[in-house]
Amino acid sequence: GVQRIEGKIVGANLREPDGFIESVTLENGERIGGDLFIDCSGFRGLLIEQSLETGYEDWSHWLPVDRAIAVPCETTEPLRPYTQACARPAGWQWRIPLQHRTGNGHVFSSDHISEDDAANILLEHVEGEPHGEPKLLRFTPGKRRRMWNRNCVAIGLSGGFLEPLESTSIYLIQAAVMKLLELFPDREFATPDIDAFNRSLDTMFDEVRNFIILHYKATERDDSEFWNYCRTMSIPDELEERMRLFRERGVAAHRRSELFIETNWLAVYLGQGVMPRAFDPRTGCMNDEEIRNRMQLMREYLQGAAKALPTHAESIAAYCAATEAA
Repeated sequence: GVQRIEGKIVGANLREPDGFIESVTLENGERIGGDLFIDCSGFRGLLIEQSLETGYEDWSHWLPVDRAIAVPCETTEPLRPYTQACARPAGWQWRIPLQHRTGNGHVFSSDHISEDDAANILLEHVEGEPHGEPKLLRFTPGKRRRMWNRNCVAIGLSGGFLEPLESTSIYLIQAAVMKLLELFPDREFATPDIDAFNRSLDTMFDEVRNFIILHYKATERDDSEFWNYCRTMSIPDELEERMRLFRERGVAAHRRSELFIETNWLAVYLGQGVMPRAFDPRTGCMNDEEIRNRMQLMREYLQGAAKALPTHAESIAAYCAATEAA
């Protein structure tokens, strides 16, 4: 019974007296009515912001990067089995190897470098011949004050955006879809359902935000104005408490419902040089020799598993080789 209607939406019509969206107007003048509207209009927030004026929480003071320049290039051999993220003076650069091209991008703070200089840095560090000119994306890190407002739910970029350092956008989209299915409304649009949805999405965004902030705050870099700002900036209270706990005796506090688990936090803490002052006293239940033996067994198990696995190229050839047409 679904009817697909394609067209460019130019505005929304609100009903009196509750301000719910009654219909949207297409470029050709046609009005499309509905009970529930999902805003997937990207950064514009055509319904959630331009029509309902929901408001936006700007997190630029914690996540100062607000631009991204991207360009694909020729694939270089051998094909690497991982994405690279490399720090730059005013942000960081990604390198994503694919079978027929390599994706490259420079995420940076416009307060600390010009767009032209950022593009030059990107092009200086691509490893193959670029495919076309770099494309610029501007954004404001943060989220809507309410991702579900009246009879409109903002999902994706219309609901908020956190920079791509941990590639969390698809996760947050899927989480919003699943939460909407769990709390799907009837025409009454019960306030407890809407409030529960917004609390849940607020928590998810806050948790992901804090993990990304950690990457910047924990840095020891002092070679540019950007990194000096990140190292010395104030951070959310919850993240400050987590960092204090880890610095005290290695407790990587996290909620079981979080996207990022203990090993993720440990990788950033230790990789950035954040070391505990002391160890967990529970380790005193084992003597040093027993601990060494268990660590050695773990090392041997992991090395054996790695040796038994096929190479990256072998896996691609066997399961997901791309055609030339792709």
